[in-house]
Amino acid sequence: MRKHLLALVAMICMCGTVATAADKRVSAGDKNQITFTGRVQHLQDGSVRYDWTGVYMQTRFTGSRIAAVLSDEGTSYHNVFVDGKWIKKIKVSGKDQQTITLADKLAKGTHTLRLQKCTEGEYGCTTVKELIVDKNATLTAVKPKARFIEVIGDSYTCGFGTESNNRTDPFKLETENCNQAYGCLVANYFDADYALVAHSGQGITRHYGDSVRVSVNNMPDRWMRIFDDHGMEPYDFKAYTPDLVMINLGTNDFSPTAIPTSEQFVGAYVKLIKNIKAHYGEDIPVLCITAHSASTYLKAAMAELAKETLKMKKVYMANPMDRVVNTETELGACWHPSFKGQCKIAMSVIPQVSTIMGWSVEGKPLPRAAPARLSPPRRRGE
Repeated sequence: MRKHLLALVAMICMCGTVATAADKRVSAGDKNQITFTGRVQHLQDGSVRYDWTGVYMQTRFTGSRIAAVLSDEGTSYHNVFVDGKWIKKIKVSGKDQQTITLADKLAKGTHTLRLQKCTEGEYGCTTVKELIVDKNATLTAVKPKARFIEVIGDSYTCGFGTESNNRTDPFKLETENCNQAYGCLVANYFDADYALVAHSGQGITRHYGDSVRVSVNNMPDRWMRIFDDHGMEPYDFKAYTPDLVMINLGTNDFSPTAIPTSEQFVGAYVKLIKNIKAHYGEDIPVLCITAHSASTYLKAAMAELAKETLKMKKVYMANPMDRVVNTETELGACWHPSFKGQCKIAMSVIPQVSTIMGWSVEGKPLPRAAPARLSPPRRRGE
């Protein structure tokens, strides 16, 4: 009996809350009360499953607190925002359902929750079963914003190592945060919704360090699926239609040693662009970004891509980013951009997006970094 009691106490401490009969439970799949942005799978039991980094759940709710019942097929970290402010980062690990307090002790009135998956699908796939609020609380779906950006990329888009400030640090999942990467920074700057289709180490034709010139299951293949790494189901392209697609790929293609030919790379890139336009329409603007760390091979290939796409409608080549990121002071884990470096990448992209889309640059600053820490679990009532 004592062992069971201790186990229950441990579970309460880990999950941070205990639901009671007086609580109101709302199925995650209730689209009238909860919205998901990005590629997700709605399950028959009302749960919602997803693994792409950057997917976010939103709701407007009344009451003093809100919790989520969720699980993960690996380990995922999520940012919690309430009323537009970052509150904490939570860790979801294991297939057993966990009830985690997202916010409590809130002032009276209506609040907006955003729960954003900030680590990539290679490490975890999250399932949200339901939200728990006060008995008399109301929930309302958040309306989509007027602008939408899709970003197709690799570790730079995933925010690999952004919460580290030392380029020699090894990668740790807890230091990955897509919200501190350029894609989210650009979208947030323009007050746009967004979806990230990104996976570290991936390329247009080849994975990082692969022994062949053309890898299997590269980013153009993944772009066609609803999941990054937890299923092969095709995506139906009905969840959203972006106003702009940004592509930042190529760094891994030209990593040692078996690099693709320029023809292979450019051919695959053009095919991806044509596929994007086939699904989103010929008028969709596509911005092709050359990474700040681009090798001589990648720069030459992107120059050839510029020639090949010259007659394609609304395909744009971003300005080079040579010396944009200070490699001494603005790199995080494994020589990837830290939050400081990512801000400078975003600052390079923002004026170009403004020109392409006609979205005004308002002179507002980029958001400051949230503290790089996990919120400790709390018992209910603390």
